[in-house]
Amino acid sequence: MNTMSKLYVDAREACVLQRTGKGQWARGFIEELLKRDIPVTLLTHTNIPREWYIPPERVLHLPFGWRWHVSALRVLRRVDISCALYVSPTSFIVPSFLPRNFPFIPIIHDLIAFRPEPHDWHARMIERLLLPRIVRRAQHICTASAHTRDDLLARYPFLEPTRVTPIFAGPMQKSPPLNTGDRNIVLCVGTLCPRKNQLRLIQAYSSLPETLRSQYQLVLVGGRGWHDTEILRAVKTTPGVQWKDYAGDDEYTELLTHCTLLALPSLYEGFGLQVLDALQRGVPLLTSQCGSLPEVTGSVTCAVDPYDVASIAQGLTALLTDAALRNRLQREGPEQAAQFSWKRTVDLFLSSVHDT
Repeated sequence: MNTMSKLYVDAREACVLQRTGKGQWARGFIEELLKRDIPVTLLTHTNIPREWYIPPERVLHLPFGWRWHVSALRVLRRVDISCALYVSPTSFIVPSFLPRNFPFIPIIHDLIAFRPEPHDWHARMIERLLLPRIVRRAQHICTASAHTRDDLLARYPFLEPTRVTPIFAGPMQKSPPLNTGDRNIVLCVGTLCPRKNQLRLIQAYSSLPETLRSQYQLVLVGGRGWHDTEILRAVKTTPGVQWKDYAGDDEYTELLTHCTLLALPSLYEGFGLQVLDALQRGVPLLTSQCGSLPEVTGSVTCAVDPYDVASIAQGLTALLTDAALRNRLQREGPEQAAQFSWKRTVDLFLSSVHDT
């Protein structure tokens, strides 16, 4: 990519109101990208955020659903590929059907579709079918973490390691309020699904001494996902547990500001944006050592075995009864979070583009 190259970016998931982790990542990435002196054209199906400064002619509003992919392909096939690069932060469909000589870079967040835990069947099918084609044809590949990079290289040993660059992520707010811990809430943020491990977290919470359960509430925040019936049943039948569905930005900020701790004993994460947001605010953390989470947390967490309910319960007990431990995690969290920023992410992205 030379200095005059134009970036065409799939901005759909960054613009919707109820964003999942990939949508949050895309939003942070695009917001930082728009600060650079680079021609960027956004392809979306809805209005872009008001705070994004970009000339209207650089925003292409395309039809919703499967027609978006068809329209995007038509748009891209009309551009001058000698000075164009397509960036796909959340979907593999369009780059899979681009002409073979059209340069593109996919952002691969995780390899969840290839793991044994239950996953959305539609997403699993698409990713398993298209990812091999993507990794063979991409000009370069960026991942959300070093762990995802390692997973990708292990699955596709024909890939040259120099073709894959981890570019990480940044927190969703620049200077949010620090955690006060003045509400007795154990917070868990994530789509309801087996991979996020909410069921074992609820079981661990229910095994705590009554003195702790009567003092602290377990609050789950996140939209419904897949194979979540048993999770919802446990929410309804376990005293002290509440599910708040999807939380908007303001409610999310309020919960992170006031909760006692954030618990995410996930079985696998491609990055873990909610964990980074918690570190930035000094929220004490309970996490697993799975996936990319150790990259994000370092030693600033209470790490548990996510497959062992007793281990999760021991971690909860330690955090809820040991003020010195909570204080250490609160103090060290912002310093750990400072290693990550959207500036760093976009710098790494642009460096990888220029090096190819």
